[in-house]
Amino acid sequence: MDEFSRGNVPSSELQIYTWMDATLKELTSLVKEVYPEARKKGTHFNFAIVFTDLKRPGYRVKEIGSTMSGRKGTDDSMTLQSQKFQIGDYLDIAITPPNRAPPPSSRMRPY
Repeated sequence: MDEFSRGNVPSSELQIYTWMDATLKELTSLVKEVYPEARKKGTHFNFAIVFTDLKRPGYRVKEIGSTMSGRKGTDDSMTLQSQKFQIGDYLDIAITPPNRAPPPSSRMRPY
């Protein structure tokens, strides 16, 4: 969040042009095309939307789901549109290699 709050983007930024009906699994495939390390079976992808907070200065984060290389999951078919992604928002993807604990999910927090 610190990097976004300064009006910048993370140094490892990847720009992807896609559709609102893109699924998390499709986005995972796009990332794997350009980031070979993420192709390993068991790699975790945790997705969050980073958006401008209209009530106060800065950004907020809404965790939306996760996928895993080589396995089917319940969030695979989730679309950006179904999670209220808007043009201008950022999509933050935490990539965790296999055999490492994925970042804790706080998907149950109200946003």
